[in-house]
Amino acid sequence: MNRWAAAVEYDGARYAGWQAQQHANSVQAELQAALSRVADHPVEVVAAGRTDAGVHGYFQVVHFDSQASRSGYAWLLGSNSGLPADIALRWVQPVRSDFHARHSARSRAYRYLIHNARHRSALLAGRAAWVTWALDADAMHAAAQVLVGERDFSAFRDSECQSRSPMRQVQHLAVSRHGDLVVLDIRANAFLHHMVRNIAGTLMQVGGGRRTPEWVAQVLASRQRTQAGMNAPACGLYFVDVEYPAEFGIPDAPEFWLP
Repeated sequence: MNRWAAAVEYDGARYAGWQAQQHANSVQAELQAALSRVADHPVEVVAAGRTDAGVHGYFQVVHFDSQASRSGYAWLLGSNSGLPADIALRWVQPVRSDFHARHSARSRAYRYLIHNARHRSALLAGRAAWVTWALDADAMHAAAQVLVGERDFSAFRDSECQSRSPMRQVQHLAVSRHGDLVVLDIRANAFLHHMVRNIAGTLMQVGGGRRTPEWVAQVLASRQRTQAGMNAPACGLYFVDVEYPAEFGIPDAPEFWLP
């Protein structure tokens, strides 16, 4: 039995999330079906992180085990030919048997995209949140810095989050403007359910002038989800990177084409 790692990208609009579900389409189920056809036996995949319904993946890393004798290129070509157009493998490569897509990860990164304009966009529809009121990206960035470090993120977790601890270490959080796009980049050791979308929704309140930057610190200290902003739309969220120890030889994520 050999272990393989792969990078997957997907448009999450048609799926009920990453995780396989009995009565809904999922990215995991589609990928497992494609890999199983290439392997000629059932294949299960483990991902670096689960994404919710409507969330996209730019560099989701998975691992799977197979006894089939296939090259990395055979896995790549065969699986991509059987996957729907909105899911694709970037690469497949052999890895050590102790590599684990989830447990070996040191950090994960997400990007949240906001189309900040009075007009709607045909090309960004379903790929970015649309906010019509003006956002001050600099104010959002300044307010976000209180969230960097090891913090109790109870105020930013979903009520159905199953994590045993609300503690997470945010290593980087930046908000910047690129024309009509406001971009939130965040990296942490791990994330709580809806954590990034709740942070994005909270920072939008600051960016729109409805709350002061100091309010974010108050929300964090409250540890109450009811004190934070809205859960921002899923369509703006992308899983963009996962970091592993160099010894596993996992390639770096290429630069995202959206700023």
